[in-house]
Amino acid sequence: LRDTRMDPQYLELELTESVLVQEAEQAVPTLSRLNDIGIKLSLDDFGTGYSSLNYLRRFPLDNLKIDRSFISGMTSNAHDAIIVEAVIALAHNLKLRAIAEGVETREELDLLAALGCDEIQGFYFSKPLPADEFKLLLVEEMLTGAGAKS
Repeated sequence: LRDTRMDPQYLELELTESVLVQEAEQAVPTLSRLNDIGIKLSLDDFGTGYSSLNYLRRFPLDNLKIDRSFISGMTSNAHDAIIVEAVIALAHNLKLRAIAEGVETREELDLLAALGCDEIQGFYFSKPLPADEFKLLLVEEMLTGAGAKS
């Protein structure tokens, strides 16, 4: 941050649940210091693997990222849709932002918007791009006013 002079509020670190399980005691003070200087912290892949509500209480998080495995099934499986809705509500009740990962269809996007999801990531908008291609895409969208798919 010192070298780039970037404002810490623009940096977000994604933490996987498996890492937190292995290094929980050592992680808390470090994560608290990062959060105190304005760095955003997200719990990635929430609901898979080592999922525990205890993380939501112990770690200074800003965002809860809903794993793609729930997103991809929610338009055809009512149970997955209920889980996604509950995770979004849980995030909001804890004053966290809910972020959906792996959105690939308009139907998923529309359902997440209706459920009040705060941010959406996935191939529906773009596949991962090298930095130079991303810059070109960004400039093109700024010039055309097209913006992201809406």
